[in-house]
Amino acid sequence: MDMGLWATTCILYPAACSMQPETSNLKSIANYLNSMKTIDIKTDSKVSKILIGEKLQNLAGYLPPGKAMIITDENILKYYGDALPAFPVIVMGQGEKSKTLETLHEIFDMLLKYEADRSTFIIGIGGGIVCDVAGFAASVYMRGLRFGFVSTTLLSQVDASVGGKNGVNFRRYKNMIGAFSQPEFVICDGKMLATLDPVEFRAGFAEVVKAAAISNTSLFEYLENNHEAALEMEDAILEKIVYESVRIKAGIVEKDEKETGERRKLNFGHTFAHTIENLTDMLHGEAVSVGMVFAARLSERLGFLDGKGVIRIEELLRNFRLPVALNLDADKVINAMKKDKKREGDAIHVVMLDRIGHAFTREIEYKQLEELLYDLR
Repeated sequence: MDMGLWATTCILYPAACSMQPETSNLKSIANYLNSMKTIDIKTDSKVSKILIGEKLQNLAGYLPPGKAMIITDENILKYYGDALPAFPVIVMGQGEKSKTLETLHEIFDMLLKYEADRSTFIIGIGGGIVCDVAGFAASVYMRGLRFGFVSTTLLSQVDASVGGKNGVNFRRYKNMIGAFSQPEFVICDGKMLATLDPVEFRAGFAEVVKAAAISNTSLFEYLENNHEAALEMEDAILEKIVYESVRIKAGIVEKDEKETGERRKLNFGHTFAHTIENLTDMLHGEAVSVGMVFAARLSERLGFLDGKGVIRIEELLRNFRLPVALNLDADKVINAMKKDKKREGDAIHVVMLDRIGHAFTREIEYKQLEELLYDLR
């Protein structure tokens, strides 16, 4: 075969080199490349490669020579332990209760035990919590190690593992301590979604709906027409949904990596969702679903979004079997929101819609927001 093509393929898609050139041909390479889609997120710091449809089994092909360490949780070890490369494994707890400084301390102890140095590559394998913690640990240990992810949940594949925001919670406040640092790659293996808890799988669709609501009318309509197939995990439907969601986020992150303007749109529903998570035991995706409905109703109340738009958002979230309402004490909500990272003085940035497919950010004073909360309860 053409050795120049082979060399180029190995540089761009290292896992393809698991096929030896003397036994491979152009057709086998084409089949390999066509089995996945790649999106590059290009920022000032680096290029982060998102590999949609790639397989966990090909992970080793993307790692640089030298030492590596895996950070994951018990659930991943249970289902995929035999498929992991032969590197030391750090096992962290599951759920938001593990997304803490204490977990970071345990990880740092293990990195010291295994003599990790600046050449060590960190691999986070898991959902959003594992990726957040692993990415942050890698970003600050010895002032920064290279790292990559294998994203194993829908929410993580479409949002949490993509874009370079890593961090931990502090005293129940979401992502209060963190950093912007891009992974070198994110492998999104759709087959791994099959072992997800059904509730957790459905929760991931909240971030998909968010991406469509803020930026892509066509994707929103696609979700309206294909929600049943998506819930049934039809491969082609899920792959398109993940690809389009990542493409939306990649375009926004490339314009505003550090969230000073454009990237704030990705927080649609999240200002309220983080408060809901602080006050309840809801999954992140479930809280985002409720938060988006409130943000849509707020957009309507302030004269930006029409009632039909609000109804479409609520109906789509219901079709994905996600919650759309929650009864919370307005005073507790306001007090919790005052701890939000998006606060600036006596106001907070709230993402709203003026139509499905177009979002904008508006600064709202807490006093006005409190009045609107009481009004919309």
